Amino acid sequence: MNNKKTLVLGASANPSRYSYLAIKMLREKGHDVTAIGRHTGKVNDVEIKAEEQPIENLDTVTLYLNANNQKPYYDYIFSLKPKRIIFNPGAENQELAALAKEKSILPQHACTLVLLSTGQY
Repeated sequence: MNNKKTLVLGASANPSRYSYLAIKMLREKGHDVTAIGRHTGKVNDVEIKAEEQPIENLDTVTLYLNANNQKPYYDYIFSLKPKRIIFNPGAENQELAALAKEKSILPQHACTLVLLSTGQY
């Protein structure tokens, strides 16, 4: 299994949120997860932090924030040098996708849960 270190941005400890389900499924599939949200909390063994965290060798940033709420994180996301950014439904952002491309980061408009479920993650 290929562990893809993942940052869940817009994480929530609320079981009805897609970011919660994504954290659970990422861990079930053996991926290292860092979770950042507006509120601290915990999803199984993953602590949700309210502030930016340093992350080495990051593969994927998966976004659960709308385009407006992503803006304060642009510099942080690019400082982590991820290989790709997944724009989940509701997180579409042409500006960030274009900036990512310029920095050789793959912007992917997809659903993390679907990618994990179908073995495409």
